[in-house]
Amino acid sequence: MDLKKIAAAILAVLAITSSPVSAAPANPAAARQILPFDAGWQFLKTDASGAEQNNFDDSAWRKLDVPHDWSIEGPFAETNKTGGAGAFVPSGAGWYRKTFSLPETDSQKNVFIEFDGVMANSDVWINGVHLVHRPNGYVGLNYELTGHLNFGGDNVIAVRVDNSVQPASRFYAGAGIYRHVRLVET
Repeated sequence: MDLKKIAAAILAVLAITSSPVSAAPANPAAARQILPFDAGWQFLKTDASGAEQNNFDDSAWRKLDVPHDWSIEGPFAETNKTGGAGAFVPSGAGWYRKTFSLPETDSQKNVFIEFDGVMANSDVWINGVHLVHRPNGYVGLNYELTGHLNFGGDNVIAVRVDNSVQPASRFYAGAGIYRHVRLVET
């Protein structure tokens, strides 16, 4: 074999396989930022008309961090609709709200909220805009917030959970934002 032809073929293969298919960001870590979102929620263990609106007064609500399961806090009673399989815990509706801000410099980014778990039958609002109703609660949730955010100002995320339809499972299912939450900017 001709060594010059082999060397030329190897160089051609190397040139093809080492060239980028698409331009990657100079700093890949800067392309995606994950912000913890577990701290600083307000919670109410009942239904509240209008709680999805930004101007709703939640100052008397309980302050907590998620993950949080309000059902396991009780009171336990044999008369609760969850029954023995559901651990005799209470069921019903509850609300979570969180006020947060993002800098104006983030306005060129896409912003998503990720819930690892919300039990059950959840509705999510951002700044009074209903994003989605999600039945059940055994799956993670990811919603885009970008078009509804006030960059450089206050934003309110509101989550209503409702596990009042019982029995809901063969075992204890819980109630609330029972897994971690984060904001993702891309």
